[in-house]
Amino acid sequence: MRRMDTVLKLLSILPWSDWAALAAFFAAWAGYAWFARDRSQTKPSVLASTNRIRRLWMMQTTYREVRVLDGVVIQNLSTSPSFFASTTILVIGGLLAVLSTSDKASELVREIPFAARTSVLIFDLKLVLLLVIFVYAFFRFTWSMRQYTFGALLIAAAPEAKQLEALGAAGEEQRQAFAKKAGGVVGMAAETFNDGLRAYYLSFAAVGWFFSPLIFVLATAGVIYILFQREFRSDVLEVLNS
Repeated sequence: MRRMDTVLKLLSILPWSDWAALAAFFAAWAGYAWFARDRSQTKPSVLASTNRIRRLWMMQTTYREVRVLDGVVIQNLSTSPSFFASTTILVIGGLLAVLSTSDKASELVREIPFAARTSVLIFDLKLVLLLVIFVYAFFRFTWSMRQYTFGALLIAAAPEAKQLEALGAAGEEQRQAFAKKAGGVVGMAAETFNDGLRAYYLSFAAVGWFFSPLIFVLATAGVIYILFQREFRSDVLEVLNS
């Protein structure tokens, strides 16, 4: 009975419309992540198409005697998640600072036209949602950085072109196995980075919650639509698959 009362008290913190919008947000996020992964099996996405190019890149690496170019490319690729990880730390620090003065921040938000008039507690919950999103993004970006490091190690440990050629058919099998392994690791790094970027996109939808649950839901749907268009119907995808 006490547990039921506790649950009811927790549910009473937010109006039902806010709970519904929050549930729709997380359902859309998780549902689109699953959809994008599943659809890419039958219809290539930007990520799947670039993963094919990454495996081709790793195949070309085995033919090079000097692999300085490959090391430079890996280093350049890892700078993007590094930049976003650093930026995310600043965003998280800013959100924590706002949480420490949420009463004043809540008053400022009330001055924004069309913004919802809510209690300080509900305002804090909206900030916590943004904080959770950016913490998730930080972990994805830092994991992407490490995966790019693993890819660099694989390139450094790749057999030399002359060694593979001397092995004949066995060398060709090793070349195919290396391209699959190294391309897969670099592809996972790109996928993890894509997860962090997706969180950034959805953080803009979460800002809609400060205005109203309806705007929150509409913003979520709009962001999901933009993500779908860019991953499955963009001009760059047509060029990659041409």
